[in-house]
Amino acid sequence: MAYETFAFVYDEVMDTGLYKRWLEFSLRHLGERKQVLELACGTGALAVEFAKDGFDVTALDLSEEMLMIASGRAQEAEVDIQFVEGDMLDLSDVGTYQAITCFSDSICYMQNEMDVQQVFDGVYQILEDEGVFIFDVHSTYQIDEVFPSYSYHYQTEEFAFLWDSYQGQTPHSIEHFLTFFVQDEEGRFIREDELHEERTYSLGTYLMLLENAGFSNVEAYADFIDSEPNEKSRRWFFVCHK
Repeated sequence: MAYETFAFVYDEVMDTGLYKRWLEFSLRHLGERKQVLELACGTGALAVEFAKDGFDVTALDLSEEMLMIASGRAQEAEVDIQFVEGDMLDLSDVGTYQAITCFSDSICYMQNEMDVQQVFDGVYQILEDEGVFIFDVHSTYQIDEVFPSYSYHYQTEEFAFLWDSYQGQTPHSIEHFLTFFVQDEEGRFIREDELHEERTYSLGTYLMLLENAGFSNVEAYADFIDSEPNEKSRRWFFVCHK
């Protein structure tokens, strides 16, 4: 499963300032809605921020390892969050919500357009009337122009992390090759490799899929601010009203 090793070094390599920006974007668009389901919650940093801000939070992720870390983070912050191990391709048993979020380009991990549609359909079904769905994805510019040949290396005394990205096999796709050298209890460094594949679509395709799901009022923004996307926007944001 992807993220098995990544879960344990995720917070070390993640730009933690992004959580504040995701929270601020959400707060501008959630209105009075205080009950939120966070899809693909990862290690729970954003879920904790929502809870600290007075939200009733349910947080879902596919990775047991991520949820273990998230649960510990919530206990340390002394906030009450319901964590659910689950797949956002099947949201039939997770209840209904006033708001649903899905950040950190998690939608881009869906294998194809049909899976993206399935997520949007499932979200629409569990949103309450007047509910809102907020998510972000990589733009086609980010996938096609910025990511190819991207290389990032990070190291501490306990582990080393190498991230190299290459153009994928399908349109607007990217392959991230992640290599970890993690120190075990005896001080030896163990190498583990993961492949993370992401794919995005045109802005028009996302709007079409959201309309197919039933969303009739969708606002598109870019790069954490309430401005319209342009040809060099790197991250698209969607605010979808039911």
